[in-house]
Amino acid sequence: MWAVTENPLQNVTFPSNGGTAHGYLAVPASGSGPGVVVIQEWWGLTNHIADVTNRLAAEGFVALAPDLYGGTTTHDAAEAGELMQKLPVQQAARDLAGAVDHLLGHEAVTSRKVGAVGFCMGGGFVLVLAAQQGDKIGAAVPFYGVLGEDYPSFSGLTAPLLGHFGEQDDYANPEAVRALAARIEDESGVQPEFHTYPAGHAFFNDENHLGTYDAEQAQIAWDRTVAFLRTHLA
Repeated sequence: MWAVTENPLQNVTFPSNGGTAHGYLAVPASGSGPGVVVIQEWWGLTNHIADVTNRLAAEGFVALAPDLYGGTTTHDAAEAGELMQKLPVQQAARDLAGAVDHLLGHEAVTSRKVGAVGFCMGGGFVLVLAAQQGDKIGAAVPFYGVLGEDYPSFSGLTAPLLGHFGEQDDYANPEAVRALAARIEDESGVQPEFHTYPAGHAFFNDENHLGTYDAEQAQIAWDRTVAFLRTHLA
């Protein structure tokens, strides 16, 4: 059994639903840029998520990855699944809403809206956050998004939406992705730009916990993501 501890990657705190949340913040060398929330996979706030946050900062964004597990990380898929199941969607959404407000009020953030990028569980939360926060989200990018429960309504979603999914993904198979895109468009009027790749679930994660990392497809998805964020957050 894992233990809840302070994650050494935590370097920022921010108000969230009457309490205090923690996360990892990276600022570009220029000192300012558009804001982006980075949402963790079911493993927790790991080195991989910190690296993605740093990469976004290197591209000119002020990036913040909230720690949704309060310090816990794991490399065990069964434990990760249990942690995800025990994380209430609404609680996570409140923590993420605090991250959005923190970025919008941050002196280094130049954008009037923020972007949201997430992976696996975090990809699912990107969609929840975009629907919950409406016009505060200027660009939403889920990578192979999944949730431990059904998605709430997408009626509040207004942000342009770019998604990345693997063709050999048992967690989010092509049929489920098509159904998700149709539901989003039906409920929100937003037409998602979903791309599929000849890869499996978590193909972007170079820590390779599932053995599905694909460097070539990950680079294609990354380049699309950076261009999309620049277009909609400039």
